[in-house]
Amino acid sequence: MEYSWLSILPPIIAIALALLTKEVISSLLIGILSGVLIFARGNLIVAVESMFTVMGDALGGNAFIIIFLCLLGVLVAVVTKAGGSAAYGEWASRKIRTKTGALLSTSALGALIFVDDYFNCLTVGSVMRPVTDKHRISREKLAYIIDSTAAPICIIAPVSSWAVSVAATIEESGVSDGFGFFLRTIPLNYYALLTLLALIFFSVTKLDFGSMRRYETQAALTGVRAEDTGSGQLAQEKTSGSHGRVYDLLIPIISLIVISILSMLYTGGLFSGEGKTILQAFGDTDANTSLVWGGFASLIVAFLLYVPRRLLSFKDFMASVNEGVRNMVPAIIILTLAWTISGVCGADYLGTGVFVGTLVANSAMPMQLLPCLIFLVACGLAFATGTAWGTFGILVPIVVSIGASIPGFTAELLTIVVAATLAGSVFGDHCSPISDTTILASAGADCRHINHVSSQLPYACTVAGCCFVAYLLAGFLQNTWLCLAIAVALLAVALFAVYTLTGRRTASKKA
Repeated sequence: MEYSWLSILPPIIAIALALLTKEVISSLLIGILSGVLIFARGNLIVAVESMFTVMGDALGGNAFIIIFLCLLGVLVAVVTKAGGSAAYGEWASRKIRTKTGALLSTSALGALIFVDDYFNCLTVGSVMRPVTDKHRISREKLAYIIDSTAAPICIIAPVSSWAVSVAATIEESGVSDGFGFFLRTIPLNYYALLTLLALIFFSVTKLDFGSMRRYETQAALTGVRAEDTGSGQLAQEKTSGSHGRVYDLLIPIISLIVISILSMLYTGGLFSGEGKTILQAFGDTDANTSLVWGGFASLIVAFLLYVPRRLLSFKDFMASVNEGVRNMVPAIIILTLAWTISGVCGADYLGTGVFVGTLVANSAMPMQLLPCLIFLVACGLAFATGTAWGTFGILVPIVVSIGASIPGFTAELLTIVVAATLAGSVFGDHCSPISDTTILASAGADCRHINHVSSQLPYACTVAGCCFVAYLLAGFLQNTWLCLAIAVALLAVALFAVYTLTGRRTASKKA
């Protein structure tokens, strides 16, 4: 309580600047500088020293996360250059015969590539464009599917860059088992789960509403035209590996998933002879180390798969290292700054969470309302800033500190509140016109960006409305599986209402 209300200035400054400038890196940096200046009581030398001390500690403690992100970036670059993505697209165009099949297979590929949202957006778009064009699916619908299987699938996949980031943020906030805590948020992350269910419903029924109805009707009647795309260039970019095969995409991805999971079980002690169950091993695992092992092993698999067959030369393979790491630099910068402001606001420095937690504990607001309120705050912040990582990097430490500071704040309620924070962050990231994944989804689908943003917003808001009600009820019920069942029921009612109000299936059904 030493810094009292001054302790909340750094996150407020970071949030306010992010809302005004729509730029999260400089906003986080200024928030960090304001925090260390408050801590040092205006002494610039001590402030700078404190900032780099916190940043160095954060990077040192999370070095494996940075390494994994770099390895993942390299894997994306290698698979793309080898022609695996293009080969899958050619195979799919021959095998998929119906529009529903094209929609569902696009969704399935997006769900399969759950290791990273950047990888998801760029791969699914380049692979499935020829297939969806053949079945007269609008580029706006393709972009919606890509965006709906990027962040939403990554935030609930234990083997992903998002899982590592969330687990690290939770641990930095003072929770001993960050990965185990993240696993408990998965069935409570209503926005991610309901978005995937809604996507299946829209793919099967071919129900369209809002501006998407217009785009789908136009595509059904005239097909995808050059003027409907983002660049007007329908030809796919040439890759180094013109003789790539479908398994050149699948084998490295499957290797990453399988080896990472086995590594998690190994570091969790499943094979140590201590009699641990699989769930106990996942709870005790060293996720950061395991994912690094999986990422490195998948690169070895890719090397052995591509270079001997001359899909890529040794020189091209090694050139992908630079390209892949460079592509991950923006994510690494945001993550580093989020860790740093979390450390500055932590108990060893400003104690922001303790102060805010004390205020909340002394207020008359029922703690059961916190999940739905935090969900709204996270939605607004992520939408305004365009980053989910920056949003939960700011909010999760505060939420965890509030839970630790209030007597009677149950572990179940804390899990629900953190899950609501993650869900709101994903919604804002999903819909924001300045979000990197939204922009990449437009680019991957070769769709006009403003068309993608406007056409998917009604779909996302329908799901978000169900999530708000579900979190309102979850705060009082505090039962994981009952609340998930209620959330699914709410979505079913909402989709039935949309289906009834918007009429029968659109003309796109006839394609």
